[in-house]
Amino acid sequence: MADERLYLDYNATAPLLPEARAAMLAAMELAGNPSSVHAEGRRARTVIARAREAVARLCDVAPAQVTFVSGATEAANHVLTPDFRMGRAPIHVSHLYVCAVEHPAILAGGRFAPDQITVLPVDGEGRLDLAALETALAGHDTATGQAMLALQLANNETGVIQPVRAASGIVKARHGLLVVDAVQGAGRLPLSLGDLGADFLIVSGHKIGGPTGAGALVSAGETLMPAPLMRGGGQEKGHRGGTENLIGIAGLGAAADVALEALADAGSIQALRDRLEAGMRALAPDLIVHGAAADRLANTSFFSLPGLKAETAQIAFDMEGVAVSAGSACSSGKIGLSHVLAAMGADADLGAIRISLGRVHRDSDISRYLDAFRTINARRLARRATQAAA
Repeated sequence: MADERLYLDYNATAPLLPEARAAMLAAMELAGNPSSVHAEGRRARTVIARAREAVARLCDVAPAQVTFVSGATEAANHVLTPDFRMGRAPIHVSHLYVCAVEHPAILAGGRFAPDQITVLPVDGEGRLDLAALETALAGHDTATGQAMLALQLANNETGVIQPVRAASGIVKARHGLLVVDAVQGAGRLPLSLGDLGADFLIVSGHKIGGPTGAGALVSAGETLMPAPLMRGGGQEKGHRGGTENLIGIAGLGAAADVALEALADAGSIQALRDRLEAGMRALAPDLIVHGAAADRLANTSFFSLPGLKAETAQIAFDMEGVAVSAGSACSSGKIGLSHVLAAMGADADLGAIRISLGRVHRDSDISRYLDAFRTINARRLARRATQAAA
């Protein structure tokens, strides 16, 4: 094993940025509660205001449209609800439509009952079937309430970018609501709530180099908002009760500023990803890259090697000093058939490994990864030869 490990799992968690760490350390020195009116409280409140401005810039909205929460899972449970208010008037959402390849936090449906949730299919590359969406919404009974679609901007496993703008046109034609999970897209794709045609965006701190335990629900305005999930002392304008996580929010704000700058690196990161995939194909012509024919995040590769189980490959890479993921890192370490691959119609026997790069990676990192891949693939080929001879 190499002395220094190679971390290639940025879609699970991006390492904490120096800028985020510095902002968090500075926030640790503040003694005041952001809700207090004294000088100490005002200083803490200023930190939150600056972070709110940074997240707003990242999402191309006004600061007032940003509600801080503990992360993407809380944001999903907050916004996926039948109960909304338009000013003081209640608004009812009677049905939730979700794409089959969504993150489990979205597939769980938030505060909707199971019989209020419809899962929509995808094509072989993992993109939402827009015709199926059109048919589903055409059959929606608006007399019972509005429809809501929850759709990710980019898939956390394959990196496949969803047709969000097209889906928005279909949803808006039926006067429905659109929630976009922008967790993987933030810092990797230009992010604008208005351009996407979304009513709400979900953002997570630790995916962009901020801390865990901090995220945001971003709304199209302050008028239409979901019923609070966390009720308390009126923080976040009453949308999310509880004393704000000052340290986490400070780190999220700093990471959001860096995420905007990182957009300029997409081309160089994609060049590394393409070199990585080309190198693997040269060593293993039977390699399967999932979603390769679709537009993908520049940093993501999700692949299978026939005859090699995902858990076996993940452990083998770990022993070579390379951290990769066997699909999504959202199931407490459990490894099974990816629900994303199942929705795409992939062979149930296929395991898959995800490589996700960051802006820190260089050509030398790709070379080191390919050295590890060469070793692991050679074992696979030797094992298959032995089995064939038996």
